[in-house]
Amino acid sequence: MNLNPAELLNPIFNALDALIENNGVYLYLVFVWLALLAITWIFSGGLRKRVKGNSTTIIPAIIFTMQPPTQSPPPITGIEIDPARNSDDETMDEP
Repeated sequence: MNLNPAELLNPIFNALDALIENNGVYLYLVFVWLALLAITWIFSGGLRKRVKGNSTTIIPAIIFTMQPPTQSPPPITGIEIDPARNSDDETMDEP
């Protein structure tokens, strides 16, 4: 008895080759329709685990809020101006 994998599986590969050769178009059409049905089932929630009883939907969300600064700058209460240094009428000594 020969346990070589290539010779052991050779009858299976020959049967699959004959099946594809004789009915390849029909197999293709069946697999395309099965794939479309599987995709539709997955998108409709077929892979989700079914929970019995009261179930709630949790939607995660990120919320951005504006926070005031932790330390505000000191307020400006008043500015003292020295009139001797800042005068509008400039008097220049004329020679």
